[in-house]
Amino acid sequence: MIIYLIDLIKELFSPPGVGVFTYITFRTAGAAITALIISVLFAKPIINKLKKYQLKEQYKDELTGVGNHSSKAGTPTMGGLILLNAVIIPTLLWANIENIFVILIVISTLLLGGIGFLDDYLKVVKKYKKGLIGRYKLVGQIFVGLIVGSVIYFFPDLFGSNFDNINTLTTVPFSKNINFDFGIFYIPVVIFIITATSNAVNLTDGLDGLAIGTVGIVVLTLLLIAYITGHFEFADYLNIIHINGTAELTIFCAALVGGALGFLWYNSYPAQVFMGDTGSLALGGAVGVLCVLLKKEFLLPILGGIFFVNTLSVILQVAYFKYTKKKYGQGRRIFLIAPLHHHFEKKKIHESKIVIRYYIVAVILAIITLATFKIR
Repeated sequence: MIIYLIDLIKELFSPPGVGVFTYITFRTAGAAITALIISVLFAKPIINKLKKYQLKEQYKDELTGVGNHSSKAGTPTMGGLILLNAVIIPTLLWANIENIFVILIVISTLLLGGIGFLDDYLKVVKKYKKGLIGRYKLVGQIFVGLIVGSVIYFFPDLFGSNFDNINTLTTVPFSKNINFDFGIFYIPVVIFIITATSNAVNLTDGLDGLAIGTVGIVVLTLLLIAYITGHFEFADYLNIIHINGTAELTIFCAALVGGALGFLWYNSYPAQVFMGDTGSLALGGAVGVLCVLLKKEFLLPILGGIFFVNTLSVILQVAYFKYTKKKYGQGRRIFLIAPLHHHFEKKKIHESKIVIRYYIVAVILAIITLATFKIR
């Protein structure tokens, strides 16, 4: 919205230097600072409200004897409301809200945040132990993926000239002059990516500061990729798909990174608030949508390696348990407990050390991801 105000001021008064407010780099920085301020200043009042209305984390039986999770019960949850405000408000303020990329990422984040909010509400307020039934949650995630995939597939003209030539393409890591075409399978692929990343981040949200910190690192990397993808000269130099208009996504990414830093202030060990599904489903889905819009779907297993491995640990654990129970009459486990971060806790590694090590791995994966643009 600010760019429209600046255009009006330029038209009426033509003051010198005011044009700097329209630069993408300036607006990106502005979004990050605004999000940080919102998340830091408004977190405490929201946390107090959550306490007042008894919106607190419920005790999880499956984590009995794992770390100090018994002491976490009673911590305010649904802190994703802090994050959603810290991300959406700066995006609407600093970004071009007529940009189709901005529209899709904002709508997707809000819808997935709404699904997560309903899940948290049913668990915390209505006391339904499992919250929103899994299949209903899945239907909501599929719906969001269907919207994003259908708009890109059926309405490429909304994204600018020549987008219809690349709407189903994606970049292949470590390959030069090769783009993969999903063709008629594009919409199912988009649905799978958004659903998978949304659930993967949700599974990773199990230790203080783990999910928000790793998501922040991933989105900071996507911020750089969005800027490069939207810049013709940089995209041409790196020989990647250039998509005009994606630079506006840097503002959303910056807002998310700023909001993540502010939220981490309260979510770091020992956490004063948890994001709940309100935050984890929204942030995970946002990561997936960003990769789809930037044509970097194949980079997700690398960039989001933390989420990928965590999810894989759960899949392997469940599959192996069912297989051994059927074969031997008693289920066996690969890990002490899944997801993987709880396995490390079970091995008596302090959760703060686990979280920091996950951050280190996330940074390494981010560097490898950026290196794929040159090592080809």
